[in-house]
Formats: sequence, C-alpha cells, structure tokens
Amino acid sequence: MADFNLKQIGVIRTPYIDNAPYQPINEDKGEFCIVLDTKYTEGLLNLDSFRYIYVVYYIDRLKRRPSMTVSPPWTGGEKVGLFASRSPVRPNPIGISIVHIKRIVNNEIFTSGLDVFDKTPLLDIKPYVKDLDSKNDANYGWLDYLNSDKEHLLLHIKGVPHDY
Repeated sequence: MADFNLKQIGVIRTPYIDNAPYQPINEDKGEFCIVLDTKYTEGLLNLDSFRYIYVVYYIDRLKRRPSMTVSPPWTGGEKVGLFASRSPVRPNPIGISIVHIKRIVNNEIFTSGLDVFDKTPLLDIKPYVKDLDSKNDANYGWLDYLNSDKEHLLLHIKGVPHDY
C-alpha cells in the first residue's frame, strides 16, 4: 500500500481544550470557526449559498492505536467492527462533521457546534447537498439489534447531554 501526504488548509477553532462532544451539537455554546489559510479564500466563493457543509479534519491528538473491534461505551459491552463504528481511533485519523454555516467573513467560516478540539488541522470543506447527501432509506444497522431503549442510545450517539 502506498503512503501519501495530505496538506493542512486551515485550522478549526472551538472552545474545547480537554473534552469535546462525540458528535456536533447544533446549538452548542461558544464560538466555532473554521479559519482557512488565506491562499484558499477564493475557494469560498458561493459557499454561503449552502446551509450545511462537511468539515474534514485530521484527528491530531489521538494517543491510542486502533483496534479492529470496539465496544462503544453506551452499548453495554456490545462488540462491533471498527468500520461499523464511529470511533475516532482509526487507521487513518480523519474525522468528518456536518455543520451549519452561520456566516462567512473573509477566510473564516462561523458554524454551529463542532465536535473537535481547538486548533484541529483542517483538511477539506465540501458542501452538503440535500438530494445527494440525504438518504431516505438509511437505517440504524446493528443498533436495531441491541436490547436497549433506542431513543436513549441515540442521545449518546448524537452526544446530547442527558440525565438518564
């Protein structure tokens, strides 16, 4: 297999230093901003016509090595393959989040909540296109087979704080 290099095109600014949510939280508190290297500013032309974007980033603070099976903490011990999970610990530590664009000012994209640490390296941005990126027949995969309250599991998956 070939090795290759990726180029950082900017940095993601968030209020998270030590802890970040598992998934983006749309109404999260704090300022969330993608700061693009100024040489890419022209690439933002008409991006503000989209409501949502994919943010692709390098997960640069991992300390664990990937395992090909994982047990998400909210599943009560259920084991699944790494590629059937959303674990951030992967062979290639690349993350992707979908966020709402609030505004774009010069080379800065202000967004809804992002689930990354402050100063995470940005790899790419792509527009979220309604009919291309929304799949009406998507399912819950192995989550359908868990003997748990699905609504409760979805709160964990979405990273929504809750009391039970």
